[in-house]
Amino acid sequence: MKKIVILISGRGSNMEAILETARRDQWDSRVVAVISNRPDAKGLETAARYGIPTAVVPSRSYPERASFDAALQQEIDRHAPDLVVLAGFMRILTSGFVEHYAGRLLNIHPSLLPAFPGLDTHARALATGVRFHGATVHFVTAELDVGPIVDQAVVPVLPEDTEESLAARVLEQEHIIYPRAVRDVAEGRLRIVQGRVLPYTSDR
Repeated sequence: MKKIVILISGRGSNMEAILETARRDQWDSRVVAVISNRPDAKGLETAARYGIPTAVVPSRSYPERASFDAALQQEIDRHAPDLVVLAGFMRILTSGFVEHYAGRLLNIHPSLLPAFPGLDTHARALATGVRFHGATVHFVTAELDVGPIVDQAVVPVLPEDTEESLAARVLEQEHIIYPRAVRDVAEGRLRIVQGRVLPYTSDR
C-alpha cells in the first residue's frame, strides 16, 4: 500500500477533501501523517478526527529556510512516503528539498497554470478580464508553479464575480480534482514523460 504525507499551514480544506475521498472510496493508498509548520493550524484537529497522526515543525523556530526544510524533511522521511502532498502549505521550499522529493511532490494552485503563478490569482484574473479561471494540480519543481500538470478544472468568470465569489467556486473544484490527482499519482496511474504527465501503460 502506497503511503502519503500531507503538509498544511491552515485549515486544510483540500487535505480534508483528500481524507474524506480516500475513506469513502477505500483507496489502496493511505495518508500516514499530516504535518504543519504552524502549531495553530486548524487542519491538525481535522486530521486527528480522521485518526491520522499529526506533527508540527514550527517554521518560526528556524532562522533560515534551509534549516527549516532540513527539519521538515527529517520528519517527513520518518514515514517513508511514496508521495508528499502540499495542501495549503504556505512556504517556499528550497531547491534541495524539492529535488529530494522529485517526482513525488504535488501541489495545487488556484489558477489555470501557466496563467497567474504566484499569489493573488483571483484578483489578477478579474483585473485582466479573462473569461475562464480555475485550478491546477502539478508536480513541484524548483521553479515556482511551473511543474508538470497533473489535472485542471475550469471555472467560468461571471460578470458579477468578486474575488471572494470566484475563489469559492474555484475551491469547490479543487476539492474534486486534488483527491483524484493524489490517488492517480500515488497508485501509479500516471507517469512523467519529457515534462508531461501521461497515463501509465504497462507496455512502456
